[in-house]
Parts: sequence; structure tokens; C-alpha cells
Amino acid sequence: MAAAPRERSPFLGLLPLPERNAVVQALRTETVGGLVLLAAALVALIWANTPWSGAYEQIRDFHFGIPALGLDLSVEHWTADGLLAIFFLVAGIELKRELVVGELRTPATAALPVVAALCGMIVPAAVYAATVTAGGGSLGGWAVPMATDIAFALAVLAVLSTHLPASLRAFLLTLAVVDDLGAILIIAIFFTSDLNFAALGGAFAGLALFYVLQRFRVRGWWWYVPLGLVTWALMYNGGVHATVAGVAIGLILRTTRDKGETASPAERTSHLLHPVSAGVAVPLFALFAAGVGVSGAALGEVFTRPEPLGVVLGLVIGKTLGIFAGTYLAARFTRAKLNPELAWADVFALAVLAGIGFTVALLIGELAFPDPAAAEHVKAAVLIGSLIAAVLAAFLIKRRNGIYRHLYEEETRDEDNDGIPDIYQRAGTAER
Repeated sequence: MAAAPRERSPFLGLLPLPERNAVVQALRTETVGGLVLLAAALVALIWANTPWSGAYEQIRDFHFGIPALGLDLSVEHWTADGLLAIFFLVAGIELKRELVVGELRTPATAALPVVAALCGMIVPAAVYAATVTAGGGSLGGWAVPMATDIAFALAVLAVLSTHLPASLRAFLLTLAVVDDLGAILIIAIFFTSDLNFAALGGAFAGLALFYVLQRFRVRGWWWYVPLGLVTWALMYNGGVHATVAGVAIGLILRTTRDKGETASPAERTSHLLHPVSAGVAVPLFALFAAGVGVSGAALGEVFTRPEPLGVVLGLVIGKTLGIFAGTYLAARFTRAKLNPELAWADVFALAVLAGIGFTVALLIGELAFPDPAAAEHVKAAVLIGSLIAAVLAAFLIKRRNGIYRHLYEEETRDEDNDGIPDIYQRAGTAER
């Protein structure tokens, strides 16, 4: 007798309750932070295009720090190299959680979002490369359109007042987590200055000590905060972008709970720093990175110069094609099947939404184009490409919002007020 075919696992179906709770908690903070980020970007754009733009540039370019330690930086660089390290630390914790207890913990469940995210990085880079090659431009910005900004994407969803079910939001979050990992590796490998091996050795020694302290369950912020700051400073002076120190520390932090613990070190750190990252660090970075002069001539150059045009096409077309095609192929050749209550149009809408590449795209743009004039054009392209992606995604999502609202209400209904959604108490959908 032939063996019965294995049942195909649902893709974008009901999440396990612990996973759903973790996703909801993480995305709630990201949504609020995304709205603050959106406001900061608007303030920067308006300020940089008023008669007071000179004051904006003076504040942005003001230097302070400790020159003897190699840390005499401008306000713009402190936000990019310093505050964004907090953002990447939180991203590292989220990646570790996904690898240990989340969607990426087993190859079978990780395959689909990882393939989708990888295609969502490779195709935009290829679109950029094809555009600048045809136009005789520089290939240096190939990595700019590769990263999705989860906070900005969620801010768009919040403005739209949509009710995406947790599975769709979790898929978007997983894509962004893998994107962040790719961006970190790209920054570390391709955008390093002259290396200072002594400082780098000190940074790696600091990370090793951090691991030992975690391994032996040493507690007390007075150990970890000074060690983290020293490691960050050494990484910066070593020639590797200092945000790499943040994600490395996030990956080292323990995510599993010991017996008697109410929260792991990673959970406690994320609880403390996630609001700081989403509500302070990323918006301040946006405030001093998104202030570009917008004129008719400047906007025209975005669509006539090959580098900014490649960024726009990479975000709007490359991201959409890469994520959608990667998801479809992974579902086609694995055991995953799409939730019958959703359609491939929903995946396409999320793929378009993932074309919003703001924070990390602006950061890579600054690293890839040291010349301020070229960087301004690329920044404008990131803003325009993200805006186009947001508008297109808003149109697509609004068309399906009735389906999302139905799934969201079904998923969150709790008629007995016991704190557990009723759908998880039915047969076959218990916590797992």
C-alpha cells in the first residue's frame, strides 16, 4: 500500500499562541515607533526646505565627543553610529528569538520566509545593477534598496487603520528580521574603512567576555552596560561600522528562561530598549538623515540619474518581484500551502509594502556614497521609492481590508474574558 502523502502545513495560518503574543507585543511598539519615525521624517523634510535650513545643517554637522578616544563625531554621525546601535541590538535580539523559539527555529518553517527575504534582497540589487549599468552609473549603491523598514511599514498600516491578522504581520516581521541580518552582514563586509586590528581584537574580546558572563548567568547591568559601550567604541575605532557591535550583543544575549525566571536576559533587555529604539533612536536618526532639499530639478534628477533611479526601481519593482516570486516558489516546492482564507493578492500586497526601505537604506546610502551631493540624490530616491511603495501598498491593502478585519476579529475574539482568544480553545488549535 502506498504511503499517504504528508499533509501540507498552512502558510499564513493561525500562529501558535505564544508566538502570536510575542509578535503582537513586538509589533505594538514598532507601530507606535513607526508613527514617531514618520513624524520625524516629515519634520526633517520640511525643515530642510525652509529658510531655516541653515540652522538644520548647523545642528546636523555640529561635532562633539571625546577626540582622544577617536569619538569626535557630528550629531548626524552620533545618531547613525551610536543610536542606531540600539536599533540593531534590538534587531539582534529579535533575530535570536526567531532562531530559538520563533519562525526560524526549524528549517521547515524557516524555508519560506528566508527564501522570500533572500529573493527580496537579491532582486532589488539586480534591478539596481541593471539600471546603473544601462545608464553608465556607479554600482556602489547596489545594497541601498535591499532592506525593509518594518517600523515605517507598520506606521503605514496604522495610518490606514487596517487590521492585518497576526500571521501576515509575523510574515512581514520575519522578512524584516532576515533583511536586517543581510544588511548587517553587508555593512560589516562591504562598508568598512581601514581596519585597526588592535581595536577590532579588543572588540571581539569584549564580545567574548559578554558571552562568558551570559554563559555563567552573571547578573547586574553594571557589568553589561560599560562592557557594551567599550565594545561599541572599539568596534567603531576598528573600522567596522559600530552598529555591528549592537547586533552581535543582541545575538549573544540568552533568550531561553532558566527555571524560576519570569523573563530571559534578552526579553528584559528588549522590554527596556525596544521603546527607546523605536521611539527615540530611529526617529532621531531619521531627523538628521532625511533632511534633503527637494526642488523640481532635484526630483527630476532622481528619475534621470542612473543611481537614484536604480534605487527607486529596486525598492518599488525589485522588492515586489523578489518577495512575491520567492514566496510563490517556496510554497510551490515545499509542503507549505496558503491559508485558504487569504489569496496570493495578500502576499503581493505585503511584497509591495516591503518596498518601504527607510532607516537602513538611508544608512547604507550614506556609506555607499561618501560624496554629500551624490548621497543627497540617493536619500531623495529612498524617500520617493518608499513613498511610491507605501501608496501602492495602501491601495492594495485597502481593497482587501474587509477580509483582514474578519480574520482579525475572529483571531482576537474573547467572549469568556479569560485572556485567551476563543479560537485557541477550540479543538485542534490549542497552544503548541
